[in-house]
Amino acid sequence: MHVGVHINRFDHPEGGRALAAELAAAGAAAEAAGVNRLSVMDHYFQMEFNGGAEAPMLEAYTTLAYLAAHTSTVRLGALVTGVTYRHPGLLAKIATTLDVLSGGRATLGIGAAWYDREHHGLGVPYPPLAERFERLEETLRICLQMWDPDDNRPFEGCYYQLAETLCVPPPVSSPHPEIMIGGGGEKKTLRLVARYGDACNLFATSLEDVAHKLDVLRGHCDEADRDYNSIRRTITYSGAAATEENLDGFTHDIEPYAELGIDTVIISPHLGATSRWMETFAAPAVRRLTELG
Repeated sequence: MHVGVHINRFDHPEGGRALAAELAAAGAAAEAAGVNRLSVMDHYFQMEFNGGAEAPMLEAYTTLAYLAAHTSTVRLGALVTGVTYRHPGLLAKIATTLDVLSGGRATLGIGAAWYDREHHGLGVPYPPLAERFERLEETLRICLQMWDPDDNRPFEGCYYQLAETLCVPPPVSSPHPEIMIGGGGEKKTLRLVARYGDACNLFATSLEDVAHKLDVLRGHCDEADRDYNSIRRTITYSGAAATEENLDGFTHDIEPYAELGIDTVIISPHLGATSRWMETFAAPAVRRLTELG
């Protein structure tokens, strides 16, 4: 079982000037710890549970590019890019650039978006939920078409029209950067995973809930004639046990998820400064979970 680390806070006791050095140190510590992937939060404003909109928040893909320059092995991506944040053609180009410059380490985490305050705050259109899911499906189709070097046909969708789908240079990843669709919606999100996703990401709310979501995903895969086992299953864990004082409790919490076929558990530090937490908790957690298979 792999460990991913999600950096979702950018506060630091020394302020914004310390963030660059801290992020570089966190990247180095993550690779030394054996962390499989690093992700950052893709939001304009910080979440309410992390201090609210007035708390620090960095732009996701600029941050990922910086991390790419200070790492060499860990996979990099946003968890999760809201479909409304960027035009899909531009998003595909951004993800491709990250993949090229990182040597094939980019992932595209994507979802339907939900944080209305940041949209209204910065004047970004925030369509109704049903439309956001329709836009998400068109965006997935656009990304896949742009990542096909032999397909430069126009794209004609309900919401997006592209006269050309050129993406040069193409991604380094083969056949393209991994698409991870975040969320556990049973009628729409998991259906999109079955049709377009390389990975899913579920919240580790409970073992029973995750097992149910995976059963729903399996059913959507059957309907789409998709091999369920070709989809990498990940969970985001936000339990209180993810601290160096409670490694045994964390392992106890996660072990049953490994038995469900979860490939990766994504954890977040509870501090603005992450590099020390990588050494004191993430590294021993990696060693523990590797033993789970």
